[in-house]
Amino acid sequence: MCDISFRYAEEKDVSLILKFIRDLAEYEGLLQEVVATEDILREWLFEKKSAEVLFAVLDGKEIGFALYFYNFSTFLGRSGIYLEDLYVDPLYRGKGYGKAILKKLAKTAVEKGMGRLEWWCLDSNTKSIGFYLSLGAEAMEDWTVYRLSGETLNALAKE
Repeated sequence: MCDISFRYAEEKDVSLILKFIRDLAEYEGLLQEVVATEDILREWLFEKKSAEVLFAVLDGKEIGFALYFYNFSTFLGRSGIYLEDLYVDPLYRGKGYGKAILKKLAKTAVEKGMGRLEWWCLDSNTKSIGFYLSLGAEAMEDWTVYRLSGETLNALAKE
């Protein structure tokens, strides 16, 4: 596994980023929810710089990715990394590459003096949950995620 390397996405990688997003959504049974396009990703990732993408590269081929952004904990008084997507191509799963991506992100967080690396996981994704628990991650059982989007977001903004 020492042959894995990492590189940050460039604007020319937008189609590959969208492919990985769609592959992940299909794996999660949520492909119908993907409305992102190459143009949208180009704008938000490379013009507005709202998130970063890290590719895991094996023998010159991108085999997985992490899409993340920085958040802030008022309790800790410092930033953290919020991992939005982590995906490894099915042909390369079970070989330690997902762990390598998380280790790279953890190293980034520690080097920058950040306080957290966090993410959400579908309750139905028991295989990933087992993997995360094996790393020492803990489920935040006392917290519930709330979301406003689409029409409900627009309605509240108009009030």
